[in-house]
Amino acid sequence: MRILISGATGLIGREIVDLCRSQNIAVNYLTTSKDKIITEDNYRGYYWNPNSGEIDMDCFYGVDAIINLAGSSISKRWTSSYKKEIISSRINTVKTLYDALGKIGANRITSFVSASAIGVYPNSLIGYYSEDEKEVDQSFLGEVVASWEKEMDRLTSFDFSVAKIRIGLVMAPEGGALPEMAKPIKNYVGTGFGSGEQWQSWIHIRDLARIFLFAVENRLQGIYNGVGPNPVTNNKLIKEIAKVLDRPLLLPNIPKFVMQAVLGEMSYILFASQRVSSKKIEEEGFVFDHKNICKTLEQIYNKGNEKRSPDRFFQKEFLS
Repeated sequence: MRILISGATGLIGREIVDLCRSQNIAVNYLTTSKDKIITEDNYRGYYWNPNSGEIDMDCFYGVDAIINLAGSSISKRWTSSYKKEIISSRINTVKTLYDALGKIGANRITSFVSASAIGVYPNSLIGYYSEDEKEVDQSFLGEVVASWEKEMDRLTSFDFSVAKIRIGLVMAPEGGALPEMAKPIKNYVGTGFGSGEQWQSWIHIRDLARIFLFAVENRLQGIYNGVGPNPVTNNKLIKEIAKVLDRPLLLPNIPKFVMQAVLGEMSYILFASQRVSSKKIEEEGFVFDHKNICKTLEQIYNKGNEKRSPDRFFQKEFLS
């Protein structure tokens, strides 16, 4: 098997590439930086520029499936111009792939799996959301995901399966939200946000990578939540991080208005509550390796028995 991956040098992409290598799956990857192009038998880079619709059509050579992870990070201040970039970076990547696939015919390709996000679900302390939920969160993130998934729906005109993985809070040691949450705790100034009762649907990065390959191999169709089976509240997550780092929590939770003053509209992601179900992917036969937040954090901070693979292509994330 050979998989074409966009966003392969980002946090999630690196994990999927690592998993592919362990299973002898060849990878073609798309990059907007010509300096990041590597050419090996089982790992080949190709240039593209989704903003202009440019793509090296050779990237599809020998490809059986496509994984799309590309998109600008949401963890930067949401200025008017950057909000446009967040949306366009997602729409343009899917559009560029769609147009290119229309030109090559795509007869060999069996599966297309794209990242999405649980930010589409309504902000609620009491809701418990499955993929059947029709209501969209009335926020910028809800708008982003709705537009993103609508563009993905165009791909269903091809003969291959199309799956959307709505990703939750990714637990990873070298990138994403966890190191940023752990940093103040390590420095004895860690605390929760707002009431701390907001739900955070998390997933270990290795399980998330496995879900993407599971969707490819089983040609899954439709929407699947990329979250683990046991969401936790913000208070619970902060307390467990402090516990594994052996640090006290000395400060009261930070009020919403303080973070709004510091981060602006982007502060929404700290207080939004989405309790999301993993039942659908489990019913397909997927088995999570990481179900408990306590054990997951112990493993990530090398206090468990599981060891991380040292074989990495890149250590710096530039795509979310």
